[in-house]
Amino acid sequence: MAPDIARLVPHSGPMCLLHEVAHSDERGIVCSAVSHRAPDNPLRHAGILPALAGIEYAAQALAVHCALRGRGTQPLQGLLAGVREVVLHVPRLDDIEAPLTVRAECLVANGPRLLYGFVIEAGERELLNGRVAVVLRAAGAA
Repeated sequence: MAPDIARLVPHSGPMCLLHEVAHSDERGIVCSAVSHRAPDNPLRHAGILPALAGIEYAAQALAVHCALRGRGTQPLQGLLAGVREVVLHVPRLDDIEAPLTVRAECLVANGPRLLYGFVIEAGERELLNGRVAVVLRAAGAA
């Protein structure tokens, strides 16, 4: 795991799921991950990492994107406000041999309210996609 990502997401240790940032610009981000194969992945249940866990991968990519884009003047926390139109093309992620590519694109930025579209792939194979809505707030705000 790249140390820069650990500084940019609100998680640490094995819960910091992303490995590195491949690309980031004003509109979106592309990250890679290999933690889906880790036996100690904290999102595993009964030894399986369900494809729905990809939503957390997408949320962490979104958090990294927001941190890199410097949204706001204070450290920010994101509250997951909703997940929509999620399509799972596989039932699980732990049996995917290739690294994951996590793409997140900001579709709407209205003050602290953000809507991102995301796609998670392995090689040329799309594993899941959907949209994530987040509300940003200053760290420590009620």
